[in-house]
Amino acid sequence: MQQNLDPRAQAIVQRALDNATGNGGEVGLQVAAYLDGKLIVDAWSGIADPQDLRPVDGDTLFNVYSVTKAVAATALHILAERGHIDYDAPVSRYWPEYGAKGKAATTVRHVLTHRACVPQMPREVTPQRMCDWDWMTRAIADLEPLAEPGTKTLYLSMTFGWIVGELVRRVDPGRRSLGQFVREEIAEPLGVRDLWIGLPDALEHRVAKQIDAMLVTPPEHLPPLFLASMPPQVALVPQVFERADVRRAEVAGVGGIFTARSQARFWALLANGGELDGVRLLSAQRVAAMSAPRANSAEPDAVMFGFPIPITEGGFWLGGDHPPVGCVQNHRAICHPGQGNSIGWADPDLNLAVAICHNRLFNPASIDLDPLYPIAQSIRQAADMLRSG
Repeated sequence: MQQNLDPRAQAIVQRALDNATGNGGEVGLQVAAYLDGKLIVDAWSGIADPQDLRPVDGDTLFNVYSVTKAVAATALHILAERGHIDYDAPVSRYWPEYGAKGKAATTVRHVLTHRACVPQMPREVTPQRMCDWDWMTRAIADLEPLAEPGTKTLYLSMTFGWIVGELVRRVDPGRRSLGQFVREEIAEPLGVRDLWIGLPDALEHRVAKQIDAMLVTPPEHLPPLFLASMPPQVALVPQVFERADVRRAEVAGVGGIFTARSQARFWALLANGGELDGVRLLSAQRVAAMSAPRANSAEPDAVMFGFPIPITEGGFWLGGDHPPVGCVQNHRAICHPGQGNSIGWADPDLNLAVAICHNRLFNPASIDLDPLYPIAQSIRQAADMLRSG
């Protein structure tokens, strides 16, 4: 636990965490929250590895899957802030090879808003090839769009990370990889150490063991585009994402390994309008603009079971009152869920930032079945208590 935290706020959230691991089916949990730019909760509960009964602590690392997309998108926004990339320019201006096979008109904004129409992973992808950045970016540049770019919403389940990451690499004056850029331009300025996109081997011992409790849908009942976007051989499951080579690789859209403490500080930057503790990475105007709902937000997404996905202009999700964003509640808050129910969010109305990391992959069908929802409620309760004195 961090020092100088109000013990009353900690106790409210700790009770919810212990209940989730004791009665709610969760195995290991870690939560951190910021209010008005100040850390108010830093708590954990349960077991990081059921095999050796290693307990979770504040330094336990967790796979967060698509929560990674929020960090990747923010890296791109920082480069836009510095004038290195234009949202309405074609991707091929910065990455000429990407213009192949009918993708020349794809804009950076189409990518951020999941309207680039290339949700499918390359047919020949394997876990090993997924770890080869050059192979992946060449193969994605050679994809044929499934519709005219910009005309249809097709969620970029995995391809988002390589497209955004390659744009970062191409337009960054230092030509840094996404993982290096995040470390040097987001994590270090904010004073955090555990926003890893590409985990050093020396830190593997800190990663929580994943427990797959996902409700299984038979493949014949899954949308074909869902399977194309996350093929079985590279599915978001422990067998793939606990491989040492996959952890080490920069799997830029779904491979992040974070602590809640570090992730919450990232969200606090956004909740606080792009500035935290005197460090400004984004203007308040840019944060507001990238938090605006995208056009066509109500359009059904054929990748995601025909449901509309509440995406913003900046590539985030908006909060709601149902999974996977039910913990967030506020429809104006930006967030990003990850496979298995991990989530982080920035609520501008409350200036509240929250990260919830856990190691039990589960996909609740409703808020009532979401073991993390009472934790989210406890954080809001703690924030209300602190605000009222």
